[in-house]
This record gives sequence, structure tokens and C-alpha cells, in this order.
Amino acid sequence: MRLQRYLAAGGVASRRRSEELIVAGLVRVNGRVARELGTTVGPGDVVEYGGRIVEPALEPAYLVMNKPHGVMTTMRDPEGRRTIADVLARGKITRRVVPVGRLDYDTSGVLLLTDDGALAHVLTHPRFGVEKTYRATVRGRLTPEQIATLQGGIGLDDGRAEPAQLRVVATNRERSVIDLTIHEGRNRQVRRMFEQLERPVLELTRLRFGPIGLGDLVPGAIREATARERSALRSIADAAAEAGA
Repeated sequence: MRLQRYLAAGGVASRRRSEELIVAGLVRVNGRVARELGTTVGPGDVVEYGGRIVEPALEPAYLVMNKPHGVMTTMRDPEGRRTIADVLARGKITRRVVPVGRLDYDTSGVLLLTDDGALAHVLTHPRFGVEKTYRATVRGRLTPEQIATLQGGIGLDDGRAEPAQLRVVATNRERSVIDLTIHEGRNRQVRRMFEQLERPVLELTRLRFGPIGLGDLVPGAIREATARERSALRSIADAAAEAGA
């Protein structure tokens, strides 16, 4: 973990202010002054600031859920519909985590939940364009012109959607199965893109969110992010910090 992030997580100061403290030579790692912003710390390292040891913060939780169809991406619902809080409770998850972004009530698939607020902000910020891949079953067969429209960017009522990557998985006269990768996160965006082409979505599943893949996780199941996924998430957070996010 980057030293400035460690200090921020330990409650010393904001990440930006922590960088200033490091450059000023006010932070020690294992008894030595650490002035380099690229300094990393890990288990067993002793970090000191202001004459006291900075205790490591609780390691953030990164949970991956296959959100089932017919579940609200909220912790409670005034209409009494099933929520991800219910799914977490059924999975006996007691850690207080929140969803990163949202999936529609009628959409299933990969959903990241965490208590790392800084990372959640980065992953949902339009500036960083985190990729999201969906598998959509739509009515009818897409024409080459419609495919080209999606790949070139399609106009929606709230502005033009950016170009999408698209792969036709299967198609016939009645329906088509399409894998679609986008970088935006507008409300019901994928459904609205296909509705614009008069190809309504019959079923929608998110297969990937950034470095997090759905894999063989069954609906309603929850797992911890793998070491590789956690490393990829940290890389995204570090890149955002260097970019001044």
C-alpha cells in the first residue's frame, strides 16, 4: 500500500495532506525518514508520525455478489421489495459494505460491495471510464447498420452514448444474444440503447465490472475478491490518486 494511502486510512490526514507530510520529512518507516511518495508499506512495517506509531487500519472488504434478478441495489426499500441487504444477510455477511454503483431491479450479475469509500468513488467516477460488460438478450436480429450504430455511439434522451464494444454471441429471427462493453454508467443505459434501435432487452446480466468478473458465481452467491482482483483495484485507486482524483 502506498504510504500516503496508509496514513489516510490510519486517520492521520487526507491523502493529499499526507503526501505533504511525507515530502516534508515528517513520516518515518521502520525508523527511517521516508520522503518518497512512491514508498510502499506492508505487514510488519512500522510507520510513525508526530512521535507516535500509526496503527494500520482494518483491511477494506471487497465482496463480489451475483445480484439476482428482482433485487434492489439498495440496503432498504420503502416498497418492501427484496434488497441486497437481504442477500447479504442470507449469506451471513455482517461487515458493513455498500454497493459500488447500481444494477437495475431486473438486471442480474456482478456487483462489487466494499467499505472502501475512496475506491468506490473512483470506480463510479465518469472520468476514469471503468469498463462494464453486459450480456443482453434482445428481441429480434440486429442488422449490420444497428451494430455499427452501437459501435459508433448512439443518441439517447440524455445525450449521446459513447461507442460500445460489441460481440454477437448468438442470433436468430426471434432473439439475439449480445455482449456489450461500455465505459459509462447512466441509468438503464444498456436497455435504453437497445430500445433506441427497437430491439428491447428481454434479459440482462453484467458479466464484468472493471477487473471483477462474474465467473461461475451463481445468483445470490457472494465471494471475496481474489488477490489478483484486489491488486487490480488498488492499482486503479493509486492511478486515480496520482491523477489528482
